[in-house]
Amino acid sequence: MYRRTETGKLLIRQIFLHNKRQEDNDIRRYIEPIRKVDMKMANKKGIGIGVAVAAGAGAAAYAAKNHKKNEAGGNASQAVHKKAVGKKSAYTDLDYRNTELGRYDKNSKGIYYTNGNYEAFARPKKPEGVDEKNAYIVGSGLAALAAACFLVRDGQMPGSHIHILEAMDIAGGACDGINDPARGYVMRGGREMENHFECLWDLFRSIPSIETPGVSVLDEYYWLNKEDPNYSLCRATKNRGEDAHTDGRFNLSQKGCMEIMKLFMTKDEDLYDKTIEDVFDEEVFDSTFWLYWRTMFAFENWHSALEMKLYFQRFIHHIAGLPDFSALKFTKYNQYDSLILPMQKYLEEAGVDFQFNTEVTNVIFDIDGEKKVAKAIECKVKGVEKGIVLTENDLVFVTNGSCTEGTIYGDQNHAPNGDAEVRTSGCWSLWKNIAKQDPAFGRPEKFCSDIAKTNWESATVTTLDDKIIPYITNICKRDPKSGKVVTGGIVSCQDSSWLMSWTINRQGQFKDQDKDKVCVWVYGLFTDVPGDYIKKPMKECTGKEITEEWLYHLGVPEEEISELAENSAVCVPTMMPYITAFFMPRTKGDRPDVIPDGCVNFAFLGQFAETPRDTVFTTEYSVRTAMEAVYGLLGVDRGVPEVWGSVYDIRELLSSSVKLMDGKSPLEIDLGPLNPMKKLLLHFIKGTAIEKVMRDQRVVKEGMI
Repeated sequence: MYRRTETGKLLIRQIFLHNKRQEDNDIRRYIEPIRKVDMKMANKKGIGIGVAVAAGAGAAAYAAKNHKKNEAGGNASQAVHKKAVGKKSAYTDLDYRNTELGRYDKNSKGIYYTNGNYEAFARPKKPEGVDEKNAYIVGSGLAALAAACFLVRDGQMPGSHIHILEAMDIAGGACDGINDPARGYVMRGGREMENHFECLWDLFRSIPSIETPGVSVLDEYYWLNKEDPNYSLCRATKNRGEDAHTDGRFNLSQKGCMEIMKLFMTKDEDLYDKTIEDVFDEEVFDSTFWLYWRTMFAFENWHSALEMKLYFQRFIHHIAGLPDFSALKFTKYNQYDSLILPMQKYLEEAGVDFQFNTEVTNVIFDIDGEKKVAKAIECKVKGVEKGIVLTENDLVFVTNGSCTEGTIYGDQNHAPNGDAEVRTSGCWSLWKNIAKQDPAFGRPEKFCSDIAKTNWESATVTTLDDKIIPYITNICKRDPKSGKVVTGGIVSCQDSSWLMSWTINRQGQFKDQDKDKVCVWVYGLFTDVPGDYIKKPMKECTGKEITEEWLYHLGVPEEEISELAENSAVCVPTMMPYITAFFMPRTKGDRPDVIPDGCVNFAFLGQFAETPRDTVFTTEYSVRTAMEAVYGLLGVDRGVPEVWGSVYDIRELLSSSVKLMDGKSPLEIDLGPLNPMKKLLLHFIKGTAIEKVMRDQRVVKEGMI
């Protein structure tokens, strides 16, 4: 006859504690030797993190196995124990309830993030009161035009209520591409895009092509890159035009890989105001990985470690495409003709009001406690001061800062300095004037106060005959006049003192371009050191001298260089003082939120506004900030597509670890006395779904299990 007594309860409790202590001791015996060796190896080889993770996984598996072993003998004790604690666990949250209600509630900025086709294909209802509102958009770059497009398409605001105030006499901002009659073709930069620019493609699916009736810009772009996919046949050269044979490898040491992975896992706040050289050393800086990275994205050692981390996380799914640019997609023409003109035509047909030669100098706020209302716009129209009075129904969108502000233009025979032409829009001064009124409006000086660290120079070289073409073809292995992919991205001159890179996109890059001419884009990261052929800093060189330096690195015989630079090409150099300003080390609050706290009718746009997880110096960032600004201020009831979530995809994380080590699995790393631990780990995943995932991503290879 069963009789429950306190003595019985005590006995069961003792059995339970004994089993628990035995299990803990087994784990300690297993893990202690690993911990000691791990600490020793971490000091010597920098692999402590990886070993610790693997050791933890092995210990957990060991504990799980022992737990199952003890289950049979401990059923009675467990039953009593469960009964004792079942009513209320120490971890019980009495208020917790599983539900998806509220999952898509709007945040404090009036937006919410989403993913998937359900919301991507949906059209929002017309926001309440939109017909009584007006919008003033300062600037006409990609972010500004995108904001206007979202106001028209999703906000359903009448076009006549939208006013674009532009200081220049042409739209486009940094997305330019012009044929200057006095100088020649000018492209200050290009745009590298990929398939997961979610907001960008959401926009351009609705912008009609201006070349092909009945299709969108996205359709046009999609077909082009399907039929003519991008990839490079020569990523870098050395010794004056010889293939450097980077051969799709990163050439990172084990320690270098660990430095990158440590950065990858570091919290944002731990990287505030840190530089890349604060977190990396020569193990990374001397690798081919760093050559790829810095030349593709224009990162310098003194730039933001936080932005470096965000880039790595944002594009982790394209790590394999970094060496040959096979992840990239390009437009048919330059960025102005392919992106800006279709948007401008779409807006003009909707009745949007473009006001050129209108420089906005300040936005005046009424700040009452937490509430911030834009009350007036101060501007100059063709030099004449003017004011625009605002109400809460007047929405203001400001592009704060600019990477191409203050561009200095040279030409074939003049360097971009001294008396050279300088084009300004006043956007940095505007941001400073706004920022003086409240800390929520950011700290522009953090980005625009050290030109020595934020500048680089680009140049557009246009060939005038066929004499230079064979040297180009020898490197890129393609015909530059074919109308198809040519270099497939930049070719970096690995041993260039300027760290010069150059690229030729599909020709012609301009709709009216002479079919016998080829436009080449050249840039140098180090503008203040003498060249290898021209013994002057790049920033002091004329267009002809830049062409000479480029021809030298193409392998043109030295005795022919001067004549070819003089008569077979024309070059327009452009010095951009703030081109990498957005990469400067920063902390929270340096960049203002897209919609600063308390603002009811004001938002920032573009590369110097803060939006979570995305990366600057991309077309996606500009369009994303525009979408968030419009949806938040106007109350558009549709989700903003979240930043592509590859950083949370275990497949991408496993795959990238193999690719970063040039095909070597993390399980192939020699751990010395810890190698038996790998077998233990493989034993526990054998035959599971985990094994399949790890095999698919080449972490587990034939013969390992």
